[in-house]
Amino acid sequence: MSRTVTGAVRAPLLGDGRQMAPGRTFDCPYDPLYTLSSEKDHSKSNVHVQLVGDKVVKAPMLRSMFSSLIHFPGHSLCLEGKDPVPPFIDRRWRGRAQQCLEALQKLAAAQSSLQIPQTVYEDPEVNGRNRYKYFARTEPYVQSATRDNKVFSPKLRTLGTQTDYRDGEAQTDPYSPEYVVPSGSVPELLTLATLTWGRGLPAGLAEVEMIERAREKRAWEATLPTMDNASQIMKRRKMMDDMERKEWAFREQEIEKLQEVRLEVLKKLLQRREKNQNELDAKRLDDHWQNHQKAKEEKIKKIQHDCALMLRKLIAKRKNVMGKLERRDIIKEYTDFASQTYAPLSRIGYFPDNHSECYVVKNFYLNTFAGLCELEASLPDSFTQAKIKAPKPKYTTTKTGFIKRSARLEVELAQVHQALLEKKNKVKEPKKPLRFLEKVEKPVPRPPTPILENPSIEEEETELAVICLQKLLRGRAIQNMMFEGKEKRLELIRELRTTHALQEDGQLLLKAEEQMTRALQKQHDLQMHKLSSMESHLAREEGRALANIFDFLSKELVRLQEERKIHAFVMLAERQRRMREAEESGRRQVEERRRQEEDEIFRQVVKVHQRTIDSYLEDIILSSMEDTAEEQAREEIQRMAVEINDIAYEMESRRTRLQSEEIVAELVYDFLIPEAEKMFIREKVRQSQRKHIYAAHQIIHRGTERVLADLAVHQETSASEIKGDPPAGTVSAALSGTAAGQSAAESACSAPIAHELAKFLCEESPGETAVNLSDGSEKDPTAS
Repeated sequence: MSRTVTGAVRAPLLGDGRQMAPGRTFDCPYDPLYTLSSEKDHSKSNVHVQLVGDKVVKAPMLRSMFSSLIHFPGHSLCLEGKDPVPPFIDRRWRGRAQQCLEALQKLAAAQSSLQIPQTVYEDPEVNGRNRYKYFARTEPYVQSATRDNKVFSPKLRTLGTQTDYRDGEAQTDPYSPEYVVPSGSVPELLTLATLTWGRGLPAGLAEVEMIERAREKRAWEATLPTMDNASQIMKRRKMMDDMERKEWAFREQEIEKLQEVRLEVLKKLLQRREKNQNELDAKRLDDHWQNHQKAKEEKIKKIQHDCALMLRKLIAKRKNVMGKLERRDIIKEYTDFASQTYAPLSRIGYFPDNHSECYVVKNFYLNTFAGLCELEASLPDSFTQAKIKAPKPKYTTTKTGFIKRSARLEVELAQVHQALLEKKNKVKEPKKPLRFLEKVEKPVPRPPTPILENPSIEEEETELAVICLQKLLRGRAIQNMMFEGKEKRLELIRELRTTHALQEDGQLLLKAEEQMTRALQKQHDLQMHKLSSMESHLAREEGRALANIFDFLSKELVRLQEERKIHAFVMLAERQRRMREAEESGRRQVEERRRQEEDEIFRQVVKVHQRTIDSYLEDIILSSMEDTAEEQAREEIQRMAVEINDIAYEMESRRTRLQSEEIVAELVYDFLIPEAEKMFIREKVRQSQRKHIYAAHQIIHRGTERVLADLAVHQETSASEIKGDPPAGTVSAALSGTAAGQSAAESACSAPIAHELAKFLCEESPGETAVNLSDGSEKDPTAS
């Protein structure tokens, strides 16, 4: 069985009545014919494709992971980045090559010598394997009688097609070859030409019986007498009447069989309908009962919850009868292991059993059979083969033969225990009936057995002969009476034989009326049965409704009484509440103000988190766009460089001498002359700065030489005071030390003084080029 679902789809129409195809999400990376106007639109499409695969996941928060409160959530929502497009798909914009091709075409139009290679397209194979791509179905439309008004039918689209048959079952009828019948012959096979595949073929039992009946009828037709004289005509008419009666009888049997089959089918359908109706009624009743049970359970659960709440409130009030306000004692809470710190309640937002399966110990040696075998093999024999020693009996007698007091007490206790058990397990015996007052019933006496005298053999034979003679006489008398009646009513019998065919039609009508009466009677019985079952169901529902109403009224009465009692308690509590409300108003305002502050803090924190997520996503998207743009720019630059080189080589091959001289002149004018001017200006600036550098070097060396000379003189005088006159080699050593100290001091003081001079030179000539002081300090100051 094939099933095709076709629905009307209202799609936007273009100006000429054509339908616009809907856009898909992944057309940009996959469809080679998908075209965009610019690279900016291509980037937007890529970002849209990237955002399609993002999913919102829950990220747990460490501090409030197990909280179920609104202002302290246990998790936050974040995006899970997942690219739905594989990495090997090219995401670059395909319009750059088209732009370059258009530019080359414009350049070729200006320069006829430039040759552009032609684009070779592959064979589309319109008549081959790609024919389905170029196939279009004609769209039906309905045109009105007038020429101006045109009403188009809604666009149809096949949403799904499914078949339950395979290819072998969908074949056509078997092939029947052509045939030629020779003249004068009638093949028996042509009599079956009305049978076709599925309508009589392949042949079954009914078809075989039909073929046999046709053969018998042809044989009967062959035996019919000819119509030569009146006697043959009468005989032929009589044979035809007999055959017609047989055919009508066979037809009646077939009709009766069909009616029986139809009655069986109707019985099965009625039974099935009754069964389905009973199942539906039972299902509805079960649903109704389950709904009532759910409502009842919810009411009981709510009553129990309210009861527990009121009990907790009463217990809390009983603990604080005086109504004093106590501050929180943190030390007492941490010392008491039953407090909210160690064992918080689930009704205040703590659920200790959540995710408890992660703490279950999963051991290889305990959860698998191989682990158990390995663990059993590693255990010593003392664990698996326990040795039990029989306990030695305690000696209850002393050495002298006396029984101990404890032993005597144990024996007495055992006797008492045994007596108690016997008394407890004693079964009462049923009372026996009195033996001597039983009534013994006497059996009923049997009737006497009848005795039949055996007759003699001669009497039996005589009696049998008489009986046989009586039967013969009576049969002959009845036969004579029937013969006389037949002779008297011979004309009537002949008339009845002629009108027998007409009476058969009347009998058929009587049978039809009888069958109709039986069908109406059965229908009436079924209707009465249906009405009785409906009345029983209605009576059952009425009884259930009345029971529910009485139950509800009794419960309402109890509830009203309890409500009055609770109302009295509520009035007392309301009076006490009003007395305490004034005392608690100030504290409540402070708590509400604090709660508002906490809510505002939480709201601001959530905003900060949301802004952080937005900025993080923006940074990721921008970075990915920049990286993609950078990669595309590099590839485009390389491609353009190759294309420019090709164009340059092409132009170089066609360039004349005059064009070469013009290019050389432009290079000299644009590059060599400006570079020479820059070198001249740099040398001029360097020459102007050398005098300042030379003056700075003189100042530095003059100051350091004076300082070093004073230091050497001071060391020499101190050494002469300690040791007396210095030897001859001391002066040379001092002079060499002075020179070394001078060079060291010069190198130590050159760095800060050089920085000061650089600042001074920059202040004097800010527009001039800076000079490398490190290179200048190494040069000879007298070089100028």
